[in-house]
Amino acid sequence: MNAINRAKLRQLHSREESRFVADHPKSAALYARAQSSLLGGVPMNWMKKWAGAFPIFVKSANGAHFTDVDGRDYIDFCLGDTGVMTGHSPAIVADAVARRAKDGITFMLPTEDALWVGEDLQRRFHLPYWQFTLTATDANRFSIRIAREITRRSKILVFHYCYHGTVDESFATLENGVVGPRRGNIGPPVNPAETTRVVEFNDLNALEDALKHRDVACILAEPAMTNVGIILPDDGYWRDARELARRYGSLLIADETHTICAGPGGCTAAWKLDPDMLVFGKAIGSGIPGATYGCSEEVAQRISARIHLEDCDVGGIGGTLAGNALSLAAMRATLEHVLTPAAFERMIPLAQRFNDGVAAEIRAHRLPWNVIQLGARAEYTFAAKPPRNGGESAAAADFELERFLHLYALNRGVLLTPFHNMALMSPATTEADIDAHTKIFASACTELTGA
Repeated sequence: MNAINRAKLRQLHSREESRFVADHPKSAALYARAQSSLLGGVPMNWMKKWAGAFPIFVKSANGAHFTDVDGRDYIDFCLGDTGVMTGHSPAIVADAVARRAKDGITFMLPTEDALWVGEDLQRRFHLPYWQFTLTATDANRFSIRIAREITRRSKILVFHYCYHGTVDESFATLENGVVGPRRGNIGPPVNPAETTRVVEFNDLNALEDALKHRDVACILAEPAMTNVGIILPDDGYWRDARELARRYGSLLIADETHTICAGPGGCTAAWKLDPDMLVFGKAIGSGIPGATYGCSEEVAQRISARIHLEDCDVGGIGGTLAGNALSLAAMRATLEHVLTPAAFERMIPLAQRFNDGVAAEIRAHRLPWNVIQLGARAEYTFAAKPPRNGGESAAAADFELERFLHLYALNRGVLLTPFHNMALMSPATTEADIDAHTKIFASACTELTGA
């Protein structure tokens, strides 16, 4: 296997950094101007993590491409980190949003679109009852609250190096077997060891040991981990984990915000999972803020019995903008016309093409890396074998190498997700888009290895 020459990597990165700055003068000027009004020069903290000396500023986008203020076109495999898995501004959704905006955006009253979306979610995920939020973070928070209320238990369980939005309890990791705050956790309200149990994914013995305390209200989990590289469950893992949750009285919450890439009903439908609750955010509204959470008949009955009408507005579940008319119009158009079975039949083979192209170049350059596909999503990691859990995947992380590869691709018109090496397909993505990335990836590997 070829090892990466670190001196050469830094030399190449310096060259690419200079190219980036020279190619983006307008973005550079806007970023400099932003220093005087935006904290860190960006409207949201994460926007600083892009490869390059500053984020590129976007002018317009359509389908699987966008254009920056310097007039450069990009193939977008990030797609708002799943927020626009639908592609940018699908015409049918844009039209529905425009019509709804003219007729009223939010009322704190339902529209007929909410009924249509709830019924569609029933069909997709096989859970009977649904409510809406503005973000998947909120949907996860509310699901956790419901789980705690009906189980009368204080803790939740998550997997090592998981990510479930800005849910306080989920920013917990294991260090030598001890639960503590995740690195970079800003201002945790309490040590997450007080609220959270953490185990490695795919370890049924560890899961059972944690549940045996009988203080876990819920397991909050992606069916496949996607925020520390793609980590697939072992065969039979969720069947056995489901049985353990029932045995020890914990609810199972499936966070399908990213794993919706597996198909119209996410991994829940594709793998015939049986969660007590399910969260689906980001892509549900083609980029218009919105998310949803659903629950089983049993959960619905148990929580309904504990919510009193007089107190329902102060119980920590909901929000004046949640379930607003604009979000629901976007969700209906997205589910009815964009994230359809036909769309996934197109997107998933494109992800396979991306996977195969990257895998071939990894082999050709004898690199100790791997690439994994989950539905319409694919991602490569710097490990010789696919990691089985978050600890293994995090140990293989290489921030310096990752930033170089991202910048190399960006300078040649391809955008990857800035937090890891993820590529997502949209209904508008083409084979030519995939092949362009493969060619760029091959060129980067050649420069790194000299082969």
